[in-house]
Amino acid sequence: MPHAVRWLGHPSEVEAADWDALLEGVDGASPFLTHALLSAFIDSGSACADTGWQPHLLALRDAAGRLVGACPTFIKSHSYGEYVFDWAWADAHDRALGPQGRHYFPKLLGAVPFSPIPGTRLLTHPGLSEAARIAVQQALLTALRGACEAHGWSSAHLLFLSEAEAEVAADAGWLVRQGIQFHWRNRQPQPYADFEDFLACLQRDKRKKIQQERRKVRDAGVSFEVRVGAEISERDWDLFHRCYTQTYLEHGQRPYLSHGFWRQAARDLPHAWVLFIAHHEGRPIACSLLAIDPVARVAHGRYWGALASVSCLHFEACYYQPLAWCIAHGYLRFEGGAQGEHKLARGLLPEPTRSVHWLGHPGLREAVADFLRRESLGIRHHVSELDERRPFKPGVDDPDGGARMSE
Repeated sequence: MPHAVRWLGHPSEVEAADWDALLEGVDGASPFLTHALLSAFIDSGSACADTGWQPHLLALRDAAGRLVGACPTFIKSHSYGEYVFDWAWADAHDRALGPQGRHYFPKLLGAVPFSPIPGTRLLTHPGLSEAARIAVQQALLTALRGACEAHGWSSAHLLFLSEAEAEVAADAGWLVRQGIQFHWRNRQPQPYADFEDFLACLQRDKRKKIQQERRKVRDAGVSFEVRVGAEISERDWDLFHRCYTQTYLEHGQRPYLSHGFWRQAARDLPHAWVLFIAHHEGRPIACSLLAIDPVARVAHGRYWGALASVSCLHFEACYYQPLAWCIAHGYLRFEGGAQGEHKLARGLLPEPTRSVHWLGHPGLREAVADFLRRESLGIRHHVSELDERRPFKPGVDDPDGGARMSE
């Protein structure tokens, strides 16, 4: 079918209902790829040209003018906030081609800004047949490559996309890169009754360590309250941003997301958030925040910050409180964010992630392809090692049946 390609500087250039229709039933799309949250990233100044995230959203319409495909893309002048690291590629590119006036940046990136959320990136209309869906995805990939060639950009990248999309991209000549995250999955078919039921399924040393860490937080006099959706007040959001900012500053960094982003996200998607507030001696000292998809029953974690130091507070706020909440509310999955092998001992298991990359220069592409072959082999060995360290007791039903890495 013929497709009309259009590049957008802001989501407002398409109807919200048309854009959000592409997210129906899409894992990892809610809330992060919604029209409302993409607008919040941009309107708040968090993802804009000044921060190195210039919006350049791709939209595809059929001959009747219906929006049938889209991709949340940005022109990037750096690689910060991506969680898939290509700085070495940029260095090799510029050492070889810089004298000729060719530079790695800007590049074209399809991703959720500042958040390593796995899910669909080549959005397609749910009413399409399988053949038409793949045709739209191929057209989106062609448009991304064409934009790079037309503007002289070095490369295009899609981060944390689905396995099916990665296969379509590989068939189109894109390079596939493997990665690992750690996710918690609820037990099936009989979900955990409560947090203690979950602990009972862990090996004794893992269970004792978690109990000790939680005890340290309680003995320090820290308590928690949980607020969901519209229960989170404006004052709570102000507190969260203060904690979030403080933790970034302590690491010598500026926070990626502005106060305005949180205000707009809270206003336009009030149902999508769960806030955990830690109190000590009557005053709040830390917060962690989950983004949730109440329909798919998936929790994406987590944003966090603290105003005071308490031993094991990070583990309690970012893992144990969210897991207890997920169990209590029948959630199926809690995504623990980027990296972190320490999550394995806490019941989060290795989960494969994928990104795909189109590189314009043949020499760089060949070098990166060789690197990815070696990196992929290393990751497979690493997953095998992680599999031997799984925290569940022998004979206990494993929530996911083992780590899965595609061949």
